[in-house]
Amino acid sequence: MKQLIAICLAGLVTACAHLSSSSESSLYDALGGAPTVEKVTDYFIDEISFDRAVFAYFKDSNIARFREKFIEHFCATTGGPCAYTGDDMHTVHRGMQINEADFNRTVDCLIAAMTRAGIAHRLQNQVLQRLAPMREEMLYQ
Repeated sequence: MKQLIAICLAGLVTACAHLSSSSESSLYDALGGAPTVEKVTDYFIDEISFDRAVFAYFKDSNIARFREKFIEHFCATTGGPCAYTGDDMHTVHRGMQINEADFNRTVDCLIAAMTRAGIAHRLQNQVLQRLAPMREEMLYQ
């Protein structure tokens, strides 16, 4: 009987470890993969264009390049099959002097874009959790 319990517990631990690693790496798939990432990106660009304070940071940007790199970054950050080929966040935001209020407005634009793309709040929170560590690389650079 003890042997059966040990085998069951070992199987349970293995299954939990598998579920835990696959759920983390499958955020990209849970979001809907490439079509949703592209939708979020396009909606994000749209949301930025409607926010005068945030748009000021993007007005001189090459939007086609921004779109391409944001898709790569979003895909890679959520565990998708993409490689981000752009500059690091510190380099990208150098000289912009983004303040906390405008940073938060930009996050609000991203949240609105994810909502428009039909992403559940639970998944939005997972995306934001993965992006949050990059905050310091963007502020006041």
